[in-house]
Amino acid sequence: MATTSKSTQDFVPIKEVRDGIVILKDGSLSAILMTSSINFALKSQDEQMAILFQFQNFLNSLEFSIQIFIQSRDLDIRPYIALLEERRTVQVDDLMRIQIQEYIEFVKNFTESASIMTKNFFVIVPYTPSALQGKHDIFQIFSGKKSDKKQDEDGAFEENRTQLQQRVSVVEQGLVRTGIRVVQLGTEEVIELYYKMFNPGEMEKPISLNQ
Repeated sequence: MATTSKSTQDFVPIKEVRDGIVILKDGSLSAILMTSSINFALKSQDEQMAILFQFQNFLNSLEFSIQIFIQSRDLDIRPYIALLEERRTVQVDDLMRIQIQEYIEFVKNFTESASIMTKNFFVIVPYTPSALQGKHDIFQIFSGKKSDKKQDEDGAFEENRTQLQQRVSVVEQGLVRTGIRVVQLGTEEVIELYYKMFNPGEMEKPISLNQ
């Protein structure tokens, strides 16, 4: 019996990434927010209680689900080592060259013996369009009106994105009140994030959170 091979794309639920919005194959949309972190242990007891209270209020205010995603990666020190090597080669002082070389060896040995991780924090905000939108074509058939499919798709996307952005605003405001900085990923950042997820062996430049 003949079998048909499937490409990797067949197993990825993403249809496209448009204007920073992830459009899934089932028609639902998602926006991805990258957030800063809080060193909770260094806060005073009063500050900790205030943060917990604000976060509790934020969760209770949500009328939709969200997903909190933490991405952990081994720290890639190769760019830093390359920079040190470059500084060592241009250094004219012999003593400084030796010290830089010793520091390079120290960094290499330390990172090999200890597991040093980088963490990125994300909040995924979803939106599923109403089932009534799928009946739009049926209504047009009975009305006898012809429609431009591309125009209809663009109009539906803009309407759904507006609904999604309202949810994003609610999440942003709630997190900011807890002292967390938030930025919504654009198209390139979203593609890079998913590329890293589906290619964990790749060592890529980390996504940076705008200050």
